Amino acid sequence: MQEIVPGVFVETAFRGGNVGAILTDEGLVLIDAPPFPEDARRWKNFLREQTHLPIRAVIMTDSYRDRLLGPFWFQPPLLIAHASTLVAMSSLPGSYAGSVINALTRDPSEMSGFGSAQLLLPNITFTNQAVLHFGKPDLYLYYHPGPTKGSIWVHWPERGVLFTGDTVVVGTPPFVNSDHSKEWLQSLSILRRTRFPADIIIPGHGEITDKESTEPISEFLRLARRRVRSLYKLQRPLSETAILVHELLALFPAPLESELEMVQQRVRTALQFIYNEFRDLEMDGIEILEEDEEMGIEIED
Repeated sequence: MQEIVPGVFVETAFRGGNVGAILTDEGLVLIDAPPFPEDARRWKNFLREQTHLPIRAVIMTDSYRDRLLGPFWFQPPLLIAHASTLVAMSSLPGSYAGSVINALTRDPSEMSGFGSAQLLLPNITFTNQAVLHFGKPDLYLYYHPGPTKGSIWVHWPERGVLFTGDTVVVGTPPFVNSDHSKEWLQSLSILRRTRFPADIIIPGHGEITDKESTEPISEFLRLARRRVRSLYKLQRPLSETAILVHELLALFPAPLESELEMVQQRVRTALQFIYNEFRDLEMDGIEILEEDEEMGIEIED
């Protein structure tokens, strides 16, 4: 746990993804929250050591499974997310919290620690952009299509601090959970603009980084789109996208042996979403063309 600039706290070692907190004049704004109860207690205790001010809000950067349980441990007065995240969560069955717990751990002693944990639904949502004002600083929330339909960024422009959620991950393949890979590439191009003030980037997974280190995610998405487009235009079945896993994994450091199967499945899932993205274009009568972004062309400032 560290204070990366005055008033901005980050932890990158919790299971389930990175979490952060920004201290405002009126209290703490949390960016995502640890899904495991013991990690949540440690995070809460650390934050109490930093300030006597209360937690004013928790922001969910997306609706990915690992993000869903964390807010329960903090019971924030405001739970903020994109409108699509609320839609996605509202469609889940009441038993889904149990499914999340089963996915997080199979250790009986850990599972018992979750007790009666439930999913909390966001009570504040937005569609394009929002500004949070709890005194100073003003925090800007932006919708940028990415790994889920409700992916958002949290920005403190004066400090150049940006929380991207899983739009950016470091040292591992991305978590693709929507059919927005083209828009995701455009989002990353926006992030890398010279005029966009983001010197310190807190990714959804991995170490704190900078703009240059976001390029591997773009490379993965561009290559995956090219390869899947070729298969799709040859009318190959979705199952054949699995042959691309090895090539895409080679773009990143080799995972631990214990994590290899999980990471391979993550890449297979990404390829399935991208395949379905092209299928949906065809079903909508839109011709599948070679695109500028496939060649790595950035959006101009």
